[in-house]
Amino acid sequence: MNGAALRSAPHRPDDKGPAPFTADDFAARIARAARSAERAGLAGVLVTPGPDLLYLTGYAPVAITERITMLVVAPGREPAMIVPTLERPDAEAAPSASRLRIVDWQDGVNPYEAAAKLLDSPGPYAVSDSAWSMHLLGLIEQLPGSRYVSMTAALPMLRAVKDADELRRLAGAAEAADAAYYDVLDVPFAGRRETEVGADLADLLRRHGHSQVDFTVVGSGPNGANPHHEVGERVIVEGDMVVLDFGGLKYGYGSDTTRTVHVGEPTEEEQEVHDIVRHAQQAGFDAVRSGVACQEIDRAPRALITEAGFGERFIHRTGHGIGLTTHEPPYMIEGETQLLEPGMCFSIEPGIYLPGRFGVRIEDIVTVTENGGKRLNTTPHELRIVR
Repeated sequence: MNGAALRSAPHRPDDKGPAPFTADDFAARIARAARSAERAGLAGVLVTPGPDLLYLTGYAPVAITERITMLVVAPGREPAMIVPTLERPDAEAAPSASRLRIVDWQDGVNPYEAAAKLLDSPGPYAVSDSAWSMHLLGLIEQLPGSRYVSMTAALPMLRAVKDADELRRLAGAAEAADAAYYDVLDVPFAGRRETEVGADLADLLRRHGHSQVDFTVVGSGPNGANPHHEVGERVIVEGDMVVLDFGGLKYGYGSDTTRTVHVGEPTEEEQEVHDIVRHAQQAGFDAVRSGVACQEIDRAPRALITEAGFGERFIHRTGHGIGLTTHEPPYMIEGETQLLEPGMCFSIEPGIYLPGRFGVRIEDIVTVTENGGKRLNTTPHELRIVR
C-alpha cells in the first residue's frame, strides 16, 4: 500500500484547533504548583521566561533579555510577577493576568531589590532551569543566605501529567507528524541530499499545521549511526538505510516521531536489525502502565536488544517526556524511579547504531492511561521502501 492511500487529511486553513486555556486553567496550575512546592519542603517557586512561565501563566515575553521577569509562587500567598515597566502592557494582556499581582520596575533602578520584596523567606526556592545566572546571582546578592534549587531537581513532575486539553493538543501534533511521514514516503530519496529531504519534511510539518519545526533528522547510510545527526550534504544512494526523526509544535505542544526507511531492498542484516528495534519498541510500549517506574520502560527494550547481541550499540535512554517542549521530564532511563501516572506523555525510541554503516530507530509518543499505554503516533513500524 502506498503512502497516499494511508495519508491523513492535510491541515485545513479553517482548523482553529482547541480552545485557548483560560484564566481559571492557569490559576489551577499555579495553585497546584504552590501545593507541590509545599509538599517538597520549598518556600516557593521562582519562574522565569520559558516553558514553565508559559505553562503557569500563558505569558511569553516578546524578547527574553537581561531585564528580569519572574513569577513568584508561594504557598498561602497571592502569586506575583515582576516585569520591566516597558513590558507591563504585554504582561497585563496575558490570559492569567487577572489572577496575578503584577509589579514593575523601571530602567535605572535595582531590579533585584524590587524582586526581593516578593520573597518573604530565605528559601529554599525552586528556580526555572531556564533562569539566567545573572538574575539568580542578583537575588543572592540582595538576599545573602537565600537558597535555591533547580526546578527539574526539586519539582520534576510540575508539567509532567497532562490534562485532557493538553492531551488533545499532543494528539493533534502527533497526527500531523504522522501525516507528514506518509507524505514524505512519496518524495524521491536516491540522488538527493539529506538537506533536501529535510526541507521536504519541514515543509510537510508546516503544511499539516505545525507553527514551529524544531528538527528534521535525515540520517542516511553511515550518518544514521549518529543519533543526533540532523541533515548534511551527503547524497542519499540506493541501498541506504535512512533514519527520519522529526517534530515541532502544533497548538503549542510538541510532536516527535522516528521511522527508519530503506532506499531499495534491504539486506538480510539490515532487515534483521530493523526487526530487533521494532520488537524492542513494542516491548517498551508493553511495559507502560500506571504505577510502573520510568526505568522499566528503558529496561524492557534494552534487555531485548542486549539479548540480540547489540546492547553496546543502544547508546541513549529509551525516552523523554514531551509537552510544551519536545524534551522534558519524565525520562525513561535506568535509575529513574518516578512512577508513571495517567496523563504522562513520553517517547519510546530504542535504536541500534552501527558506526560507519547504518542506524535504526523507531519512536512513538505514548501517553499513560488507566489501562496501560496509548500511542499518539500510529504510522506502521515496518521497514518501508522508498525510491
